[in-house]
Amino acid sequence: MDSAEYERKIAARFATFDQDGSGYIDREDFSTAAKAVLAEFAVAARSDKGQAVFAGAEAFWQGMAGIADVDGDQRVSREEFVTGAAKRLRDNPLRFAEIARPFLRAVIAAADADGLGATPAATARVLRVLGTPEELAGPVATALDADGDGRITEDEILAAFAGYCGVAAPDA
Repeated sequence: MDSAEYERKIAARFATFDQDGSGYIDREDFSTAAKAVLAEFAVAARSDKGQAVFAGAEAFWQGMAGIADVDGDQRVSREEFVTGAAKRLRDNPLRFAEIARPFLRAVIAAADADGLGATPAATARVLRVLGTPEELAGPVATALDADGDGRITEDEILAAFAGYCGVAAPDA
């Protein structure tokens, strides 16, 4: 992968997290993502599932800030993301996925209508509300069902998230 391709992929990762387009990743971006998921699935914020989504979003933010907010201003700039988070994502994408686990687990539960795991259709809805383009959400959600059983498990989501975040360096 050349430098231009690497920069494009890192910019896409940054934009995924910068939910409000402010040019920074901050706590509000994670709160916005949580609210969007809850609204999509009509889950009350004060319910157990709703509280789990908000707690997971906060844990995810704390993990992100811990690895990337170099100047301690409670927001992650694109530069901090590229130099801090992206390097750590590249070095250990599974560790980063573990930071995301509480949020991903709670989102799966919010999208899971029958307690058997999120369907590809429900997962596509999650992806859309988190910013995935409409034309990609369905195919991506279907691909997440690695074992083809019609349900997307936490392990499948974590593996895919780690893969998405594990951008190889241009010289790798």
